[in-house]
Amino acid sequence: MAIRRLAEEGRLSGAVVHGGLVYLAGQVADDPSLDAEGQTADILAQIDALLAEAGTGKSRLLSITIVLADIRDAPAMNRAWDRWLDPAAKPARMTIEAPLVDPAWRVEITGIAALPDA
Repeated sequence: MAIRRLAEEGRLSGAVVHGGLVYLAGQVADDPSLDAEGQTADILAQIDALLAEAGTGKSRLLSITIVLADIRDAPAMNRAWDRWLDPAAKPARMTIEAPLVDPAWRVEITGIAALPDA
C-alpha cells in the first residue's frame, strides 16, 4: 500500500496518506500575530486545503487534537471552530493546554481523517 506525503517541509510532511486515512501534522497559523480566534481560522483553512489535496474533506474527520498555549483562549478558539465545523459530521476532539514551540503561536491542531470509500 502506497504512502503519500503532502506539503513536505524540512522536518515533516503536512499530512501523510496511508491505508485509507489522512494523518495531519500539527498545523499552526501562518500569521502568528493573530489572536487565538484568528490563528484557529487560519489553521482550519490550512486543514481544509490539506484534506482537499489528499482527496477528502472536513466531513470525514475522525479525530482532532487542539493544543492551546493558554487554555483561557478556548472560547476564542471555539468561536472559529464553531463557524467552521460541519454540525452533521463532528469529529472526536480533545483540547489541551501546553507550551508551543514558538511563543507567538496560540493554537496548534492535528487530526486524522478518512478518505472517501473506494
